Amino acid sequence: MEALKDYFENTKGMGVIATADADGKVNAAVYSRPHFLEDGSLAFIMRDRLTHYNLQSNPHAAYLFVEEGPGYKGKRLHLTKLKEDEDLQRIQTLARRQYQNEKEGGRFLVSFQVDKELPLIGAGEERRV
Repeated sequence: MEALKDYFENTKGMGVIATADADGKVNAAVYSRPHFLEDGSLAFIMRDRLTHYNLQSNPHAAYLFVEEGPGYKGKRLHLTKLKEDEDLQRIQTLARRQYQNEKEGGRFLVSFQVDKELPLIGAGEERRV
């Protein structure tokens, strides 16, 4: 997991999370790089919107990250939700951007285990984490 943490700390790009609800209706949303937590999981700060809603009934997600620059480089991560936290102070500490209405809440720190790591393009050498 340390190699993955280093990758995201040192690589610029754009990420997309894909989730599906209990009926299989799919959603995709642009998300920043993941945060890496002390327990070895990775996490995203989420608003109470469709991605978060889907994870309430289906804990599986996929995160696709496309590196900045020419060509198609990046990673695909298959994730399973472990837990979520509404601790505003912890969320503010991790947040890369600060928002005006922090006291309103509605933000969650959702942590995941990485089930599988693949390159952006091709099957690559599948790495189970």
